[in-house]
Amino acid sequence: MEGNSFTQSVFLVTLLLLAIVGSLVEGQGTRVGFYSSSCPQVESIVKSTVQSHFRSDPTVAPGLLRMHFHDCFVQGCDGSILIDGSDTEKTAGPNRLLRGYEVIDDAKTQLESTCPGVVSCADILALAARDSVVVTGGASWAVPTGRRDGTLSRASDAANLPGFRDTIDIQKQKFLDKGLNTQDLVTLVGGHTIGTSACQFFSYRLYNFTSTGPDPSINPAFVSQLQALCPQSGDGSRRIDLDTGSGNRFDNSYFANLRDGKGILESDQRLWTDASTKTFVQRFLGIRGLLGLTFNVEFGKSMVKMSNVEVKTGTAGEIRKVCSKIN
Repeated sequence: MEGNSFTQSVFLVTLLLLAIVGSLVEGQGTRVGFYSSSCPQVESIVKSTVQSHFRSDPTVAPGLLRMHFHDCFVQGCDGSILIDGSDTEKTAGPNRLLRGYEVIDDAKTQLESTCPGVVSCADILALAARDSVVVTGGASWAVPTGRRDGTLSRASDAANLPGFRDTIDIQKQKFLDKGLNTQDLVTLVGGHTIGTSACQFFSYRLYNFTSTGPDPSINPAFVSQLQALCPQSGDGSRRIDLDTGSGNRFDNSYFANLRDGKGILESDQRLWTDASTKTFVQRFLGIRGLLGLTFNVEFGKSMVKMSNVEVKTGTAGEIRKVCSKIN
């Protein structure tokens, strides 16, 4: 009897494992290599497309990274940010300056020619975000795929995106709502090591921020530099590097900027002035006495977590034929 019981247990466990594997094969969750049989060229096509566009316009790299972030924080990582329309996420205030849509469209066109109806726009965006980090000098990571595309995109849903005036408590809550912790917050905001911001989003910190003058959390010498770049009566659309230490290179110099009072956005500089987030900034900087963190490694981990926020898999959503519109 004992032998039969053992055999039955092994049989049941085997059936369970087969069911789990089967569900993964059918797409009931994201996994690395999801397209290994159905479209093995997907990663090479997206990578070469990002590289090609980056060579002619380096701004597409931070643009794609930010686009993926904004997509995942609204309706989950479902490519809803890509849909055209008069009242879609694209038209919402925080998304009006996003760039890189042409990269996704280009990759989608090639993939539809190679393996039609197979690869989702949401997955193309997740892969392109990773490849954007790589082309700017960051480390690569394995991207789980298997997302399907959403069929709903509303501008009003973008109201809860993290904002440049947000307090740390508000930022932490917005990330927590997506299953992301304080370390993920600091790590992912570290993506600001590449990209720019328009003067209109931070110049208020430079003039009459308090009754005595500029935001006191900004290094005084840096205030003068920024005032020269963003004069009070100047064009608010002028763009300034978010990481003045290394420009468009993906590294941890952004955190050194925060330590030195050179964070461009108010929400970013608060990562240093708030004790709950400052510890992680210090760990990325290798401050003595604290357990160090390697930014490139942790960024990939946090990106994988974020890229699985509220994903649609299996039979949910659809595989769009054109990324800018639902089928």
